[in-house]
Amino acid sequence: MSDMKALVDQFPAQLREAIVIGEKFSMTKPSKEIRNILITGLGGSGIGGTIVSEIVFNECKVPVTVNKNYFVPAFVNDESLVIVCSYSGNTEETLQAMELAMEKNAKIICITSGGKVAEIAKAKNLDHIMIPGGLPPRACIGYSLTQLFYVFVAGGFAGKHIIDELKTSVELIENEKSSILKEANSLTEFFLNKIPVIYAVDGYNGVATRFRQQINENSKMLCWHHILPEMNHNELVGWTEKHDELAVIILRSDNDYARTQSRIEISKSVFSKYAGVRECYSKGKSQVERSIYLIHLTDWVSVLLAEKKQIDATEVNIINHLKGELSKI
Repeated sequence: MSDMKALVDQFPAQLREAIVIGEKFSMTKPSKEIRNILITGLGGSGIGGTIVSEIVFNECKVPVTVNKNYFVPAFVNDESLVIVCSYSGNTEETLQAMELAMEKNAKIICITSGGKVAEIAKAKNLDHIMIPGGLPPRACIGYSLTQLFYVFVAGGFAGKHIIDELKTSVELIENEKSSILKEANSLTEFFLNKIPVIYAVDGYNGVATRFRQQINENSKMLCWHHILPEMNHNELVGWTEKHDELAVIILRSDNDYARTQSRIEISKSVFSKYAGVRECYSKGKSQVERSIYLIHLTDWVSVLLAEKKQIDATEVNIINHLKGELSKI
C-alpha cells in the first residue's frame, strides 16, 4: 500500500485521534464580544474552513469568512475571531495574514503542527491547538477539520451536536468501508484517462473543492468543479457539444433541497447528451456525516487513480519548485 493510500485508509483513526485532541481544547475569553469570524489558511490546511463554514451556516449567529490570501478583510478588528490554519506552520500567505490580524487586535486561535505559527502563538500566549506533524497537509484534514469544529463549539458559535455527529461519522465510514471501496474503484475506472467534472449542491462546495484538490495533487490530473444552483446561471450554457474527454460526477444527498434536486435532474439530462455522467449519493443523517462520507470516498478515488496511472500520489515536486523559486525573491 502506497504512503498516501495508507493515509486515506487511516482517516477514521485520524478522526478518532483528532477528537481526543479537540476534547482538551479550552478557549480563553475574548476581550470583546466576537462579531465576525475569519478562517485563514490555504490548500489542505484551508479547505476545512470552507467545509465548516457551510456546516454551521444555519446556526452560527455571526458571519464566517474563509480567507485564502496574504491579507485580511478590512472588517477584521478587536471584535473578530481569526482562526489561523497552517499544518506546517510556515505557510507564507497565512503567516502574513496572521501578523495583520494581530496588528488589528483580533482574537487569534491557531491550528498547526509547529513551525513559525506555533512559535508566535507560544511567544504571544495565543490560543492554539497542536496537531501531529510530519505528514502531507492534504492527508491531515481529519486533524484540522475536527479542531475547527471544537473551536466553533467552544466559542458558542455552534452546538455540541456537531461533535456528536462527528463521532458518529467515524462509525459510519468504518461500517461502510467495503461499499466505499467498491464505489471508489468503480468511479476510478470511470475517471481514468478523462478530465473529471465535479458538480455538487450549495452546502457541499468545500467537499467538491476537496475532491478537485485531491485529484490535482494525488492523481496529478486537471479537473474542475461547480455548484448548483449557481452553475445553472452560467456554466450550463457551455454544454453545447460532445466532450468525450470529460467525465461528469454529481455529488448528491437524499435530503438536498427539492428545487435543487429538480435542477439536478434537468441539468443531468443536458450533461448526458455530451459526456458520461455518474451520480454519487452520500450517506449519513447529518451534514457532518454526509460530508465526512463523501470526503473519504473521494479521497479513495484520488489515490486509486494514482495507482492505476502508476504514479506517486505523495509527490508534489512542482509545488516545491514554486516555493523554492519564491524563496529567491
